[in-house]
Amino acid sequence: MKLVIENLSVGYGQNKIVRDVNLTLSGGEIIALIGPNGTGKSTLLKGVSGLLPTGGRMYFESQESMPRDVSFAYMPQDTLTYSSLTVLEVILLGKLRSLGLRLPPSMIEEAQEALNKFGLEHLQTRSLGELSGGQRQIVYLAQALFRETPVLLLDEPTGALDLRFQLAVLEAVRAHTRSSKIVTVLALHDLTLASRFADRIVCLHDSRIVADGPPRQVLNRDLIRSVYGVDAEILDTEKGYRCVVPSTCI
Repeated sequence: MKLVIENLSVGYGQNKIVRDVNLTLSGGEIIALIGPNGTGKSTLLKGVSGLLPTGGRMYFESQESMPRDVSFAYMPQDTLTYSSLTVLEVILLGKLRSLGLRLPPSMIEEAQEALNKFGLEHLQTRSLGELSGGQRQIVYLAQALFRETPVLLLDEPTGALDLRFQLAVLEAVRAHTRSSKIVTVLALHDLTLASRFADRIVCLHDSRIVADGPPRQVLNRDLIRSVYGVDAEILDTEKGYRCVVPSTCI
């Protein structure tokens, strides 16, 4: 399964934040969006998810147009919504279209399993408003995985998390992407995490794609200097991960 994006432009009214995006995204692949603040990463995710109007085309490779009944799972960067719903109820809302007056036990078990992936099963009866920002972020991620859509769009999924949960979350996302063969696109500021978990990195700058390829190809000193305006050391670990260590602003 491949998602094809052709000449996509996204913005607000006449103000186009992202222009002329052309991508072919394969199932089972994690794509990391990188780039400075304000360059359009969040806007692009919202456009692909259908939350913002777009110009251009988007379709699955075997089809000429996007089926109307297809929905994508999208998790925004800001998950500070307070609610009296329990954690388990929030997860179940991921399949709102399938909910009825009575929930089958199998669906509840699936929702609990989504929480188990992140070690949060003990929180299922707690209200969302009682949780920390990091816990809420993981709950909404579990909801996104629970929806079981062909495309998963995550905006800074590790932004409020400590080191342990950053690894746990991205490992769970990678396992789900591989096993379900879905397309996963996530916006990340942490370039080292992007290098470790992404199969491919797409860099946005000045509203357009300026680099697209494997992490070791995209993450280099020249790109970091031209896009972010900093000098950086590029280090390769024994396991083959590329670490970006900023040194000075230009």
